[in-house]
Amino acid sequence: MEPSNYGTYLVTQESLSPGRSTLEVVEAAIDGGVDVVQLREKGADTRWRYELGLEVREVTAEAGVDLIVNDRVDVAEAIDADGVHVGQSDLPVSVARELLGPEAVVGCSASTVAEAEAAEADGADYLGVGSVYGTTSKEVPEPEDDVGPERVAAIADAVSIPIVGIGGVTAENAGPVVEAGAAGVAVISEITAADDPAAATDALASTVERTKRQAAERD
Repeated sequence: MEPSNYGTYLVTQESLSPGRSTLEVVEAAIDGGVDVVQLREKGADTRWRYELGLEVREVTAEAGVDLIVNDRVDVAEAIDADGVHVGQSDLPVSVARELLGPEAVVGCSASTVAEAEAAEADGADYLGVGSVYGTTSKEVPEPEDDVGPERVAAIADAVSIPIVGIGGVTAENAGPVVEAGAAGVAVISEITAADDPAAATDALASTVERTKRQAAERD
């Protein structure tokens, strides 16, 4: 199963928000037209993430927005999320699929063509590719940081599942990521740390859709 649209994908992290709760950021992002929300919240304990997840699930379900949980298959199942996103050091895609069932969305992080091909072969529904422009939200090995739209293009050529570019993406630089073959872009700070998260979401979504439209017109 795949989300209906990956265009604008919010990854939550309350510690990066200037005085807003994650729920408030998610509600604003929904108002701005977000397509997918991933409950991340690195460093939070399981109970807090579960209780927050129940609240986020309620508002995303009402809005028809897909909710994905980062890493934690158990939390995804407990809050009835649409799926889970796993990294290279998390549970394998095939195991997450077995635990959550065939209807769940299972995404996987990939920084290289080899990782992308392996994730697709393992049954991933989509890939999170990055860090495209570098990231400050987490520590990543140098070979996985600032891989550029060129790596997105190489992975897009190698796999048939959708790709979401992540890492340092803004409304100003999202265009080349989509032009490289990404179905959309995932962001943390661009929305979470914005003065107006709804407006930031709208600006990002507009860039993605405009770039897709221009590409379709060229084709």
